[in-house]
Amino acid sequence: MIRSPISAVDVARVDDRPFWVEVVPAAGGEEVWWDEPRPAEGGRRCVVRRAPDGSVHDVLPPGWNARNRVIEYGGRSWRPVPGGGLVFTNWQDQRLYLLRPGAEPVPLTPPGSARYADLVVHGGEVWCVRETGDVRDLVAVPLDGGPARVVVRAQHFIFNPRVSPGGGQVAWIGYDHPAMPWDGTSLCVAPLREDGTAGPYRVVAGGPAEAVAQAEWRDDGALYAVTDPSGWWNLHLVPLDGAPPRNLTPRAEEFGDAAWKLGYQWFALAGDRLVAMHGTADGKRLGVLDPGTGEITDVGGSYTYWAPALSVAPDGRSVVAVGGSPHRPYEVVRVDLATGAHEVLSRPKPLPDPSVLPTPRAMEFGGVHAHVYEPAGAAPGAPSPYVIFVHGGPTGSSPMVFDLEIAYFTSRGIGVAEVNYGGSTGYGRAYRERLRHNWGVVDVEDSETVARGLIAAGLADPERVAIRGGSAGGWTSVAALVHSDVFRGAVAHYAITDPEGWARETHDFESRYLDGLIGPLPQTRQRYLDRSPTLHAGKASGPALLMHGLEDAIVDPGQAGRFIAALDEHGGRWAYLTFPGEQHGWRREETIVTALEAELAFYGLVFGFPTPEVPPLELRGRK
Repeated sequence: MIRSPISAVDVARVDDRPFWVEVVPAAGGEEVWWDEPRPAEGGRRCVVRRAPDGSVHDVLPPGWNARNRVIEYGGRSWRPVPGGGLVFTNWQDQRLYLLRPGAEPVPLTPPGSARYADLVVHGGEVWCVRETGDVRDLVAVPLDGGPARVVVRAQHFIFNPRVSPGGGQVAWIGYDHPAMPWDGTSLCVAPLREDGTAGPYRVVAGGPAEAVAQAEWRDDGALYAVTDPSGWWNLHLVPLDGAPPRNLTPRAEEFGDAAWKLGYQWFALAGDRLVAMHGTADGKRLGVLDPGTGEITDVGGSYTYWAPALSVAPDGRSVVAVGGSPHRPYEVVRVDLATGAHEVLSRPKPLPDPSVLPTPRAMEFGGVHAHVYEPAGAAPGAPSPYVIFVHGGPTGSSPMVFDLEIAYFTSRGIGVAEVNYGGSTGYGRAYRERLRHNWGVVDVEDSETVARGLIAAGLADPERVAIRGGSAGGWTSVAALVHSDVFRGAVAHYAITDPEGWARETHDFESRYLDGLIGPLPQTRQRYLDRSPTLHAGKASGPALLMHGLEDAIVDPGQAGRFIAALDEHGGRWAYLTFPGEQHGWRREETIVTALEAELAFYGLVFGFPTPEVPPLELRGRK
């Protein structure tokens, strides 16, 4: 194994990215607010503010964490309020709080089980989605501490609350089980009564086979919306006079993506123009759209991928967004819309020498999209060990952006190939729908196709190929281990291993997800049995490393335990690590370090090379 300058601690300290952003007018110019991860502070999300003089300050004091658990994946968790204050959701108790300059946070909502997300400040209130048990309403919470008012009670799931410019209407996006937000959603508009509640609503775009992902008011008579009747998430103008929506960007590109969190923004208004992200999972550009001509002027510069978070300055002359590229981590960037000039606003992170960072290539193997990161020290014609990285979701994708976790392995001589298997977003609905009723089949076959393609190309050593992933990617990893013979080992972070059990155990948002991924129960139960990694653990082609957070409300740790027990019963080899205080994903520095070092030790065992720099890992089992 090659000696690398990148440590697991290095990875932990640049893990995750800044996200929600907002530009606020201020004396002397404008302020820019965003939130950023703090792995060394227990994994909290801290809201920060960049003053007009360029100084950056923490707004949220230590001990406060701007996160929420609405639909378990959370959503927009804070907004600035007039006068320099902040309204935010706090992770510990899920209540809404108001923080004024020089004061301590004050709760706006009572204690209890309610959660809040997708915050929008309107007048003296914050409008947001309130989740109480399995019920979600759009509510208005007064900033003076008065009781919340239910504005909209409609579909089972709602998001994207938007009040019209004149204040007389409200729009939102809603859908019901068994749909997921990328299957079919409805853009709804309702008049607002004098008491601040919504009247009867009408659906102006979307439907059972069309997914509206975001909408913004153009004026009181029309909205702009990202929706996909063509099979691609394009930008549309949606008039309210009964005329049909008009596609402003009829092209084979995505201007939106899967709404896993409430509050994603892929576009924003800048006067009479739109600032929008567009592209595929191989790269997303930032452009300025003229709605009249459909012309897009690129302002993305050297950034090759943009996160779904942006805010246009009040004067419409610039936008603040979060951009990244293969050799640059995600940064908060101000873009001048007239000149295309870029200014990095977020504080720099400690980065390794660029020479140790891999440069990915977008490749296709038998029609399957993949991003290949070749390892350091690979000699021409000499195959290397490779790990297939499988993203979660499964309705998601892996972008080609700076990822120090990948560099941790490639700098040590282990190649990485991220597979955007059928079902991934970024390549249109048809590619996404390849996974319908075929989860555990198409994703496994596509991962195997990429692995065999790397072997055939002379890049990967056929005896040293492994697979790893988290959540749904963990499912694919262990499913591939038992349903394919190409992988010598699998690493699964917080993985689903027993689909029938998961359908019973999981939270409301994903409780009907498997209807589309495998099929409805009990009618298609045999598919669940046939594809279950736990029930077929005896066919494992190598050992498995499983890791799970003990507070995971999305995938119960019992899923890992069942697979381990099944491996043990059939003489398989395994290792299992658990992390108290972690949920569905790693946020704490110590967890990230432990998980990454364990993974490296695992590859040393299955690929046959020493890993003296990390703690040893013991594989249990009878083989």
